Amino acid sequence: MLNGLKLSKLALNNTARYLFLAVTVAALVFFLIASNRLVRSLSVQERERMDIWAQATQRLAQADMDADIDFLLSIISQNNSIPVMVADSDFNILDFRNFNLPEKSEDEETTFEDLSKGNQRFLSSRLRQAAGSRSLEELSQSNPHFIRVEVYYNYPQYIYYEDSILLKRLSWYPYVQLIVMVILAVIILTAIVYTKNAEQNRLWAGLSKETAHQLGTPISSLMAWNEYLDSTGTSPEITAEMNKDINRLSVIAQRFSKIGSRPELHLEYLNSTVEHSLGYMSSRISGKVKIEMVFPEDDMGVMISTPLFEWVMENLTKNAVDAMEGEGEIKISTGSEKGKVWIEVKDTGRGIAKKNFKKVFAPGFTTKKRGWGLGLTLVKRIIEEYHDGKIFVKESELGKGTTFRIELPAT
Repeated sequence: MLNGLKLSKLALNNTARYLFLAVTVAALVFFLIASNRLVRSLSVQERERMDIWAQATQRLAQADMDADIDFLLSIISQNNSIPVMVADSDFNILDFRNFNLPEKSEDEETTFEDLSKGNQRFLSSRLRQAAGSRSLEELSQSNPHFIRVEVYYNYPQYIYYEDSILLKRLSWYPYVQLIVMVILAVIILTAIVYTKNAEQNRLWAGLSKETAHQLGTPISSLMAWNEYLDSTGTSPEITAEMNKDINRLSVIAQRFSKIGSRPELHLEYLNSTVEHSLGYMSSRISGKVKIEMVFPEDDMGVMISTPLFEWVMENLTKNAVDAMEGEGEIKISTGSEKGKVWIEVKDTGRGIAKKNFKKVFAPGFTTKKRGWGLGLTLVKRIIEEYHDGKIFVKESELGKGTTFRIELPAT
């Protein structure tokens, strides 16, 4: 039942995370579509305005001397934002509006004629660049930015226009908006994860210290009772075994007291520490479990907190025994490479599915009928947060076994 509750809580957390991501993606898609529609609408409006401007230009060119052209001139003069130029078939610029022309430096002496020639070259180059290798006649039939107008004696002119500065800026707006919203979503998600982790850290520290505190009284009482039994002539073998378990409880209380605060690291020999950490476990596991230790000849120095590191090794060994259901082989090996030392714990147990390689370290995740699923979470915390190391599932195959690997900085 407890495992069912833990799995339900884990599923609820994943559901909330996926729901947040789904809502974020939906919001991004909605704003992107809305922004694109706005840009397309403005683009259509500008093209309609340019069609009207082109018609006004054509009628003005064809108007009689005594015709009233004030209305046509008002239409043409109202364009103060869309860059437009009028050219003949040979790319000669006849008129232009709203283009940002290059400026001459203040120390250069230029005449109006120089400026006119320079503007002509600049606009003509820009027009040819927009036209590419095609003629203006061809472009006026297929490109909406080119409009053909008729003047006197069927002499054609071509109007070329660009999107206004406002439309160009708005065309980038959906993508800028998308980037901003993605950044905001990442910040919010990071804040949520950070807050959740901080809350879990406080819970870990509080529970650990309270556990250490609660263990203190019964341990002291057991020590007194053991001394009393020893004084009454109880068999020394019995009191010696009881003393081992009392010392074990003292070590466990000491370990819990170190959770939540940065422990002091000391230079220790890795192989000796690993071997010592298995001393208590080896005498309390099934005789059907064979433990093999493969160490290099030269012991390696490493900065660790011995009580916590021994806790890590005991947890990994106990998990391996549980995975093998009390029968199989455990191989523990150490080594060094590229500025780091490593420890591998390999068992011949049931194995782990590849999709669960990272999940096994999550709080509450367990495949056992009993247990809280916190052992490997605690191991990961001790190795990564307190020893600046790394622990991961190196390899695993269902029905054949699993290898956990720990990497620590070398001294």
